[in-house]
Amino acid sequence: MNSLTTALPTVAATDRYRPEFHYTAERNWLNDPNGLVYLNGTYHLFYQHNPFGPDWGNMSWGHATSRDLLHWEEQPVAIPCDGHEAIFSGSAVFDEHNTTGFGTLANPPLVAIYTSAYSEAAPLAGRQAQSLAYSLDEGRTWTKYHGNPVLDRASTDFRDPKVFWYDGDAGSYWVMVAVEAVQRQVVLYKSVDLKAWEQLSTFGPANATGGVWECPDLFELPVDGTGDSKWVLIVNINPGGIAGGSAGQYFVGAFDGVAFRSETTVTEGLQQDDSRMRDYRWLDWGRDYYAAVSFGNVPDGRRIMIGWMNNWDYARQTPTGGWRSAMSLPREVSLTRVDGAVVLRQEAIDPLAGLDAEAFRLDAKPMASGLMELPTPASVARLDVEFRPGTAAGVGLVLRAGDDQRTLIRYDTADGMLRLDRRESGHVDFHEAFSSVESVAVPLQEGRLRLRIYLDRCSVEVFAQDGLATITDLVFPAEAGTALAIFAEGEGAHLVALDVVGR
Repeated sequence: MNSLTTALPTVAATDRYRPEFHYTAERNWLNDPNGLVYLNGTYHLFYQHNPFGPDWGNMSWGHATSRDLLHWEEQPVAIPCDGHEAIFSGSAVFDEHNTTGFGTLANPPLVAIYTSAYSEAAPLAGRQAQSLAYSLDEGRTWTKYHGNPVLDRASTDFRDPKVFWYDGDAGSYWVMVAVEAVQRQVVLYKSVDLKAWEQLSTFGPANATGGVWECPDLFELPVDGTGDSKWVLIVNINPGGIAGGSAGQYFVGAFDGVAFRSETTVTEGLQQDDSRMRDYRWLDWGRDYYAAVSFGNVPDGRRIMIGWMNNWDYARQTPTGGWRSAMSLPREVSLTRVDGAVVLRQEAIDPLAGLDAEAFRLDAKPMASGLMELPTPASVARLDVEFRPGTAAGVGLVLRAGDDQRTLIRYDTADGMLRLDRRESGHVDFHEAFSSVESVAVPLQEGRLRLRIYLDRCSVEVFAQDGLATITDLVFPAEAGTALAIFAEGEGAHLVALDVVGR
């Protein structure tokens, strides 16, 4: 197999966990994606960032740009913290019609809507309120609005505004979707100029409420194969996720410009019913996909999301040296019907698409019971595999294997569950919560299981049945752990096809 040396440069031994196709800051701490917006051919990724060290603190907006969502260039810190406020999560919009008056019709502003987390030195000490900053040079430099904050509920946990332009039967205006985090409520406001806000409605508590609600998002999507559309409300939660710690859930329903009405609520109220957790809609069933939000202003109405690839249970302890945390691969999301239910489908923007490389391939063949080692390494790669489990008890893959380590992906036919097991994946003892097994129910389709798996230096992202279910987990294997195998437990399984591109 082609080593793809020109496309995937060798990582220095001192930085062996730094991803090759996931965004990381060159140094220091990174968490929630913020202000995702497309403008004039450039995708802007802002994010929670500590400019001064690899631990959480001094929250400011870092900034990176990309023309293709694959190759990112880190920019100077966009909105720095100061002695009075930390710059918490939020969003950015292109104010095309200059509703704010921050620019002109000839040069409309890019406007950031962020949470001011006020320090003890500030007049609003301890509060979280919503503020504005604007840029007239496409995000290179930013000016804070002199009238900040623009929305203050005298709350200590009112944060993470996601703003979009609504144009419908109720009128045309900006809509803000934010959270009262501890109350597990999404609060919706409207404005014509991003400065003066009027409350519309609230949503929640509902479904998963075992932790605070954070980083909401609200958008409309067509339902594949129909003339219908639905609205999707994203609510991230920490702790209380399906795999433990941080996670993202979603609701499908309707938005009339005033209120969101869920069609997928299972339970209501603050008292979480843990027996219903698997009935809720989860963005990802792994441990390491959090604070996911979507880009605004993307051409052709595409909806592309990015999440923080970490978990608050152990994010401060990950063994990565002078940098800490990465973003997930960008994912294009859509809605489709499965057995009458409208569900979210996710497809990663493929970082290996179009590379001039020879792929390792296995064609259809029966699988004997046991392990079949493959004559190709895989540490930074895309794997496409399709199984027919048949009468076997299980099928799967062994990834990043070597010495006494391995990451296991296994499908069990008895319960129809897909599992990612990282208990022996390498460096797992830096935190007691890291060693884990994640699982999701994945019904076979015509007896078949399709998986697309992206491996990077410290991560595994699994997309099952063309993105109907996903599992994202960090792993920290030894650099020499590159062996790859497939396996069956019992007779009767078939490999339909396996392709590996990468190295």
